[in-house]
Order: sequence, then structure tokens, then C-alpha cells
Amino acid sequence: MAGGIGSRFWPMSTPKLPKQFHDILGTGKTLIQQTFHRISKIIPIENIYIITNEEYVNLTLEQLPEISKSQVIGEPKMMNTSACNIYMAEKIYNLNPDSCIIVAPSDHLILNEDEFSREVLIAFKKAEKQDILVTLGITPHRPDTGYGYIEFSENEKSTEAYKVKSFKEKPDLETAKSFLKSKNFLWNSGIFIWSSKSILNSSQLLLPEMYEKFQSIKTSYNTPNENIKIREVYNQIEKVSIDYGILEKSSNVWVIPSSFGWNDLGTWNALYENLSKDNEGNAIYGKNIHAYNSSNNILKTTQIDKTIIIDGLKDYIVVDTDDALLVCPRESDQEIKNYLKKIRTID
Repeated sequence: MAGGIGSRFWPMSTPKLPKQFHDILGTGKTLIQQTFHRISKIIPIENIYIITNEEYVNLTLEQLPEISKSQVIGEPKMMNTSACNIYMAEKIYNLNPDSCIIVAPSDHLILNEDEFSREVLIAFKKAEKQDILVTLGITPHRPDTGYGYIEFSENEKSTEAYKVKSFKEKPDLETAKSFLKSKNFLWNSGIFIWSSKSILNSSQLLLPEMYEKFQSIKTSYNTPNENIKIREVYNQIEKVSIDYGILEKSSNVWVIPSSFGWNDLGTWNALYENLSKDNEGNAIYGKNIHAYNSSNNILKTTQIDKTIIIDGLKDYIVVDTDDALLVCPRESDQEIKNYLKKIRTID
């Protein structure tokens, strides 16, 4: 899934060039390139599909020259994650009714790729044999308020997968601390494994109207007529996430506790954790940035010739791009998305 615009990563991530197309960690590969190469260790390249906004199809092809144009699916508009998951399940089922699918966001960091591959293969084996929906839950190591949580059942533990009891929205700090203490909660990674049959069966049961819309054009999948028909469907469906629309209401969701160095890189603070820092804890990303009497800041510029001097700042985000300057406390990084909404309302 590569259709988001990463507004919490503004001003680096913009609707014109979202964060998945940036090399935000300085590795020489963009996030979508890293995700593609990680998945290609498990899935044959010809079986990998990228679903994104139609505006980013050419950009995706530029960054992933290994794939064909038919493997990049452009959504006519952003309709959250239920639509793209049902669409792709229908499309893949049309090609292979016995298929199993891994659904992965394009902008996550995974440090231990061997462990990731191992746990994905475990999930595939379970999804192939049972009518279940499997997700990878991340074992939490701090009471984070920026992630959703998955609660699993104590009395149904196995050596590999647990039955999901409930999904929890992003909690406040005290609630997050209680989740961590109970040891029955995992971070929701947004990585799913299921058979095309199982996710379509769940869609039919829990999102019947949306399911019927996609079913009504089943003879058009993987034909020249697909784009026209999909545009008609997208004009008739509602925006709803796969978590809210299906997973939270389903009785056949299982979770595999995972520890493969995951970070969703959803905010500047998440990025800060994965950048090298100077002796004062400043993550400096760019040339000609000089920090004095400053600590624990994120300092980033895309300006090659511009000199930036910071004095007396602690726990701040400072990001300077060609188009905008952001200066805000690190504790407010979840608010960046709201800042943008207010600005656009004023405009």
C-alpha cells in the first residue's frame, strides 16, 4: 500500500512527493524501495503489486524499474484501506482463487529482515490452512501513545499465534502504561496475511455494500476495461479503514507477536529514534547545520548552500525545505497533521 501522503512528516512529505518516495534514513534507498526489496525475498517479483494513487503511478515505476506497469495499480482517489484491500483481493482472486496475500505499508522500517521473513512464512502457513485473518503484532517496549494496540486472549495462547480479543485505538499515556504492564497487548503494525478467499468472505459479511460494488465488476478485473469500472466503483463507496471496517468486527483474527525491529516512521519522533545523534542528542540531517547549547533536537534541511545556526533549543523539530520551514516542539509532532488542516481551511 503506497497511496498515503504522510502529512505528519510535513514539510518534507507533501502531496506531490509523499514520504514513501523519500530516502528519509539516508540509506541510498527510498522507503518504497526498501519495502519492495524486503518483500521480494519472500514473494516472486512478478507477484508483487503496488497500489497507490493514480498520481504516483509513474513515480512508482521510476523508483521500482524491476516491475511492469501492470503491477502498479492507481486508485482514482483516496478511499482509505478497506477499498484498496478489497479491490486487490478481488483482482488477485481473479488470477488465482487459491492465493494468499501479504499486505504491507510501503513506508515502514524493519531492521531484522530475516526475522520478518520467518514470521511472514509462519503466517502464510496458517492462512493457507484456515479461514483466518492474520496480523503481525509488535511486542511493545515502551508505553507509546502513537500506535494502536491489539489485545490477545490469555486462554488461547499457542507457541506462534494468539486469538485477537480486541483492537484498541491510540491510548493516553496512563492507558498505554497499563497495556505494557499487562503483557497481553501488542502494537498494531498494519501488516496482514490472509487468503484472498478469507478476506473476501469477511468483506461480504462485514462490508456487504462495498463488497457488492467490487463484485459487480468481477468480469473486468485484469482486462483493459478495469480502470473505467474501478473509477465507477470508487465513486459509489465510503471511506473506511480495514481495521474499523473488518478487523475490529471479525471473530477470526489471529496475531503473531513479532520483534523484528519495526517502526512505522509515522512521525518526526519516530524518525529521531533511528537517526544517528551527536553528543547532545541532536539528530542533524543535512549540511551546514550548527547547533549550540541545544540538545535532543531533530534538525533537517534540504538546502545545500544555506547555513543554519540553532542556539538554545531543546527537544524541538526544525525542518527547512525549499517550500516551507517547520519549528515546533517534539512533543507536538502528532499535531503537524492538524496544523496543515487549519492552514488549508484558512487558504
